[in-house]
Parts: sequence; structure tokens; C-alpha cells
Amino acid sequence: MFSNLLIISFTFGYLALLFAIAWFSEKKAKTGRKLSNHPAIYALSLAVYCTAWTYYGSVGRAATHGLDFLTIYIGPSLAAPLWWIVLRKIIRISKVQNISSIADFIASRYGKNVTLGGMVTILSLVGILPYIAIQIKAVSSSFQMLQDSQSFDLALGIPFFQDTAFYLSLVLAAFTILFGTRAIEATAKHEGMVMAVAFESVFKLIAFLAVGVFVSFFVFEGFGDLFNQSAQQGLDSLFTLQGENGAMEWFLMGLLSMMAVLFLPRQFQMGVIENTSEKHIDTAMWLFPLYLLLINLFVLPIAFGGMVYFPEGLFQSDTFVLAFPLALGEKWLAILVYLGGFSAATGMIIVSTIALSTMISNYLVMPILLSFPGFQKRNQHRLGQILLFSRRLSILLVILAAYSYYHQVAAQFTLVSIGLISFVAIAQFAPALIGGIYWKQASRRGAQTGILVGFAIWFYTLVLPTMVNVGYFSESLLQHGPFGLSFLRPEALLGLSDLSYISHGLFFSLAMNIFCFVGVSLFTIQSSKEHNQAVVFVDIFRLSKSMDSSVVWKGQAYLLDLKTLLTNFLGEKKTAKAFKEFTASTGKRLDEKALADPEFVNYSERLLSGVIGAASARILVASVVKEEEIRMEEVLDILKESSEIKALNKELEAKSRELKKASKKLQELIQKLQINDLLKDEFISTVTHEMKTPITSIRAFSEIIKEDELPEEERNRFLEIIIQETERMSRLIDQVLDLERFDSGKQKMNLREVDLLELIRESAESIRQVMVEKGLKFELQLAESIKKQNLDPDRIKQVLLNLLSNASKFARSEVKIKAQFEGNSWTISVWDDGPGIPSEEIPYIFDKFFQARNQNSKKPVGSGLGLAISKKIIESHQGELSVDRKNEWTYFEIKLPILITKPQEKLTQTL
Repeated sequence: MFSNLLIISFTFGYLALLFAIAWFSEKKAKTGRKLSNHPAIYALSLAVYCTAWTYYGSVGRAATHGLDFLTIYIGPSLAAPLWWIVLRKIIRISKVQNISSIADFIASRYGKNVTLGGMVTILSLVGILPYIAIQIKAVSSSFQMLQDSQSFDLALGIPFFQDTAFYLSLVLAAFTILFGTRAIEATAKHEGMVMAVAFESVFKLIAFLAVGVFVSFFVFEGFGDLFNQSAQQGLDSLFTLQGENGAMEWFLMGLLSMMAVLFLPRQFQMGVIENTSEKHIDTAMWLFPLYLLLINLFVLPIAFGGMVYFPEGLFQSDTFVLAFPLALGEKWLAILVYLGGFSAATGMIIVSTIALSTMISNYLVMPILLSFPGFQKRNQHRLGQILLFSRRLSILLVILAAYSYYHQVAAQFTLVSIGLISFVAIAQFAPALIGGIYWKQASRRGAQTGILVGFAIWFYTLVLPTMVNVGYFSESLLQHGPFGLSFLRPEALLGLSDLSYISHGLFFSLAMNIFCFVGVSLFTIQSSKEHNQAVVFVDIFRLSKSMDSSVVWKGQAYLLDLKTLLTNFLGEKKTAKAFKEFTASTGKRLDEKALADPEFVNYSERLLSGVIGAASARILVASVVKEEEIRMEEVLDILKESSEIKALNKELEAKSRELKKASKKLQELIQKLQINDLLKDEFISTVTHEMKTPITSIRAFSEIIKEDELPEEERNRFLEIIIQETERMSRLIDQVLDLERFDSGKQKMNLREVDLLELIRESAESIRQVMVEKGLKFELQLAESIKKQNLDPDRIKQVLLNLLSNASKFARSEVKIKAQFEGNSWTISVWDDGPGIPSEEIPYIFDKFFQARNQNSKKPVGSGLGLAISKKIIESHQGELSVDRKNEWTYFEIKLPILITKPQEKLTQTL
């Protein structure tokens, strides 16, 4: 349909666009404007998870297994909220430890062991090479379809120099080398690559949505029409879980994808190494699942549409995405879809090869080279160049090896089958990695054993059957097992044959991995370095600010030797900058002629870790320092001392807080005592003054009565005054005693059923004559109620009389008493139109010592204890007494809880 020249022009034009985006981004980064620092770019870069498998293979899997394809995307979506806990911790550890790859992470956790790092690297290669190969397959098959829409046979028989896929692989290798290995630091941010991957994520999404809309609304008349036709052809069974173990299949596949989205080398590279801020995880937690939702929106419509529209056997289901625009003559849409699939494949290839090349150079090439005697000394000024060359060569070799695998094996399998096998391979790193960041007892031997056993079972249950299908082994191995032992059949271990081959392989490999990892860790002893790294990894949030001083190191090192070593890899400029940063952060001066302290040794090793990996950095640092092995007892003593100091600090802080609280309470108590002492003095002063007045009157009139010549009429009048003053003294003493009983809690209320309204009327009648004598209008506004309430009638009447008496003293022309329902309580209020109470004195009006503390205020007639007693009485009835002013009226308000259900209200009489 399309000429080779046109397809190649668009292909290489797209690659040129990627080069331009990467180059522009790198240029902007040099000016300080890093476009990749945006959280949306970080989230989009994680979409490298969606490869050609997603683009083409999801449709193929949906056509054969229905909804099962969703498990690969539901798992990451469900795991995304946990990233703030798990991924953030991994990122923090990687930034603090200058970790450059997943192999570096695992090796660093378990004592910076080069053997473990090398093992992870080799197993990653074995697991990921087939995955890269299927990306090349996807590009090659789509290229072939554009040439001849009726052909999907790959050009496997032609020489490599005539194969377009070979040249595309070389161009991708060149792009990866150019933008993936520009800096020697493996932890350096690849600005151009990140922006290119983010662009590809957007591009492949637009292309897939475009063909989805085309199929759903132009080939068919919407979703309803499409799915109705699918159901008529008997495809409705694909809408349900397949088989009796459908739920178990979904669980295992979801678990597998949860691990893959974090631990695939490309995902670890983009999610951890390329991360510039932990806060970006917040955006990724919702934007990445949204991306997965969008890119899978039209998978089922395209899959079912292909099975309905195309005759059986015309196109493979993996190719439906491209087959629709080709079959219907939509050339430009076909080009867009082809480039979308090309972007999905190239993004994975670029990032995966960068990650693998870093692992190969740091854990295979450099350790081997450094093991040769004299190599470091002969090439000490060329080590950086050798390292960069090894990475670039690794990129080329990885891509060529993937191309070779594609020619030999990958072409015979679907995208999904090989992709899932790779997923299971990488899942073997999960126990050692997750266990390593949360379990301090996890040991190197446990990690090595678990990973090796897991990979052995992975190879036996998943890879071996593919080799049988290719013809490398006899089919009897699958049918009868090795040596005729049927319980060892690769696809039915121990007779378990109900699961799919992927779920079966995952279950057994991961279960044995975890069992060996935990079991061996429990029965092995960690080295001092292992234990130290375990503490650092598990407690990273506590130790990250004092990383270098937290690592235990013992030995002798000269500063000049470390500086020379750093200069060989970082250069003089970066080394000088590193020295300044160390001095600024620690306050320690660096003398090149002096010995380096342990903190600077750890700092130097950490800097080198970012270039050549933790294990190789340890080897290099060990070559220029004299390190002494620290016995476990010494490590424990140091940790014990640190723990004791920390515990002591915590105890001192706790005691200090307690002392502050006690001091505050004591200060409050002293202030309260001082106030009480002042109140006591004021009280004595007030009572003395109040009692002195009647005593003086009684004495004066008694002396007058003693005179014989006093007329009888005058004598009787003076005797009446003496009686009144005596009664006044008695009332004052009763009030003082009342307050004392209320304050001490000894006062008891004599509660009985009382007609509240009748009690109010009695009180009003007692004071009515006083109102008449003063010429005051006296009005009652009472709401009818059920007659009986539980009250102390004498005390309530005492309060009412006190309030009415006060109102009569200050009212100008009118006094009112009201009673009504408000909520769940009775409200009784006494109103007067007097001058009111100054607002600043209202808070003190119920204070029994108010007059004594406010001698400048006008003192009313009376002892000043009535309102204080009234408030105590109302509070003893679980009520409230308050004062306020409204519309030139002052009113005291009593709220008493209603003990009987609320009756109908009816306003009654006026006196």
C-alpha cells in the first residue's frame, strides 16, 4: 500500500522529531530551565510502561481472553495510592545512596555486594532481552503491513543488511547513546530522554484514541451497534471472567503488574532514577491511572470490531489496530497509527537499554576490569572514559542481541506471551527489594537464594516450554515431565494444572522465592556492612539528613588519595565542588596532607556510587584506603550507644515537657491563690463594712434609749430601727453562709413538684406593692404549661424576688417578667427600663466580690451578694443565669431545663 521510501521517510522523520525534542530539552536544561521538572512530565514518563504490547498486544489478548487484558492495568492503578509509602521510600534511599539502577539498589542494601549486583544484572538481561525483541517485532510487523496490508509475515529469511528493522535498531542505539550516556554519572538526569519519552506517551495515546474513535463511530455506529453485533456472533462470553479460577487469575495477574510497574528496569529508571522531586508522586498517583484508563478505553471495541468486521484468519488479532485504517483506505490514519505503535516500542527500547547498560558497566564490566592486578594503576586517568565506552558499547550490544533474538525466537510468539514472561522474571526481585526496605533481618544470602530459586523455577515453568515449542526439546517433557515424572511437568507442577501457564509460573516461582528469602535470612548472620546498610535502608527517613555520619566505618585513609580517585571519575571541577559542599554541610575543614575522617570516606564512596555503582565504588575506595573489618560486637556497641543517647534525649525531652507543664500549672495555681487571697481580703473588707453599718446604728440608738427623758413614742421608733438593723445583719450572715455552702458543695436543694407559673405569680404578688409605691408599671407575660416541675420553690422564689427587687430599684417607669419555652428549657426573664449596666462591668456582675473590686463604680443599696447567690441557685438546678441589654431594656434571663414534655403556649395576664 505504501512505498518503502514513504514509510522510511515518516519513520526517520519521527526519529528526527525525537532528536529535536531531546536536543531542545537538553539545551534548555543548561540555561537552568528544566522542562522535565514538571510533575505531569514525570507522570507521563511512567507511561513508558505502555509498550507495543499495550498498543497492539492488549487488543490481541482481549480478542482471545476477553476482559483478562485489564489485569495488567488494574494492578498498577490499585497500587498507585501506595506509591507515597513504597515508591517515595525507594526514591529517598536512591537519592541519599546515589543509586543508579535496580541492581545497584539490591546490591547496596545487602552490603554493597558485587556478586549479588552482577547476578541481578545477568538475570535482568535474560528477562528483558525477549521483551525488547518483541518491540522490534511489533515495529517490523507494522512496517510490513504498511507495505502490504494483506501480509503480516515477517521478513525473517532475508539477510540482516536488507532488513529495515536492523537499521531502525541501529538508529535507536545511536539515539540512546547520544542522549543516555552524555554524563558519566549514572544517576545524572537524562533531560532529553525524559522529554522524548513523555512526548511519545502523549503521541501514542492520541494515535490509539484516534483509531478507537474511527472504529467505534465510523466503521460501526457507536458502542451499542458494535457490541450488539459482537453478541450476535457469540462473543459475549468474552465479557465475563474465564474459567473456574478466574478470580485467582485476576489476583495473580494484578499482583504481577503491581510489581512490574515498579521493578521493571525501565520503570525503575523513570520512576526512581529520573525523579527530581518526591512531591511529583502526588500527581503521578492520579494522572498515571488516568492515562491507563484512557489508553485502554477502546481496546475492547477494536478487538470485538476486528473479530466482527474481518473474516477469520485475514488478520492476526495483534494487528487489528493497524488493520482497520489499512483495510478501509484511511492512509493518513494508518501512518498515524503506525507511528503511535513505533513510539510505544521505541520508548521502551530506549529506556530499557539505558538501564541495562548502566547495570552491565557497573556490575559486570568494571568489577571484572578492576579484578585484574595493575589495571587501575595503569588506567587511573582513563577510568572515566573506559566506563563511558563500556556503557555505549553495552547499549549497542543489547539492542543487537534483542534483534537477534527477534529473528530466532520472538517472531513465533505473541506480544503478550513474551511480555508476561518478562514480567514474571522481574517479579523475582520484589521479595529482596521490598523485604530489604522494611525488614532489617533480611540478609544477602537470603536474597541471593530467593532470587536464584525463583529464576530457576521461572525458567523451568515459563521459558523451557517456549523452547520446546521452538523445537529445542522434546514435547514429551511437557506431556510427561522429566524422566516420566508427571508431577514435575513444567506447566503443571505438583499436579496444579487449573491455572494459566503464566499464573502457574508466577505462583510457584514467587512462592519459593519468598520462602527461601525469609527462611535463609532467619538462619544466617549478617556481616557488619550488611547490618549497617539494613539500618540505613529501613530507617532512611530518620537517617537521611545525617547519612555519612550514620554509616559505620573504621580504618585509615589519606585525603589526597581519595581526591585523586574522585578526580579520575568526576574531573577536577566537580571534585572541587564536592569538597566545598562537604565543608559547607559538615563545617569540617579538609586538609589534603591529613587523614580523612570516616564521614568523608563514606561521602567519597557515595559520590562514586553515582558513577560506577555502589559495589564498584566500594572496591575502588578499598583500593586506596586501609579499612579494618568491624566486628559485629563493635557495630552493636555503636548502635547501642546511639540508641542509649537517643533514648536519653527522648527522656530528657519528655521530662522537660513535663517540667514545663508542671511549671505552668504551678504558675496558674499561684495566680489563683493570689487572686483568692485578694478576694479573701476584699470579702472580709466587704463583710466588715456591711456589718459595721447596722452595728453602729444599733449602738447609737441603744445609747439614746438609755436616756430616761426620752418620750415613749421616740423610744418605740428607735427600737424598731434596732430590730430592722438586726434583721439586716441576720440576712447578711445568712447570705455569707449560703455562699460558703454553695462553694463547698454542701448546699442541698429541696426538690419537689411545683407549679412554676404559680410560683412566679406569688413572687410577683410579693413585690407588687413596692412597684405601686414607686409608680412603676408591672407586667407579666407567661406561657401556660403543665403545672408540675421539679424545683426548690423557696430558692427559686428567692432568685425571683432578688431580680425583681433589683429591677424596682433601677427602673424608670416599667418592669416586666416573662416566662416561655425556648428549645428544651424554660426561659424566665426580668426586664426593666433603667439606665442599665456598663458593658465593661457585665462580666463581673455575678461576682460576689464585684463591689469590693470596683470601688469607683456606683455602689447600689444592698450587700452585693444577692446576684452571686442567685447564680449559684440556678446552676444547682442545672440552669443558667445571664444579663443583657436590648432596645433600651436591661434583662436578667433564667434558663431551666424542662422536665415534662412541651405544652401548647398561650400568653396570659397582665398585672
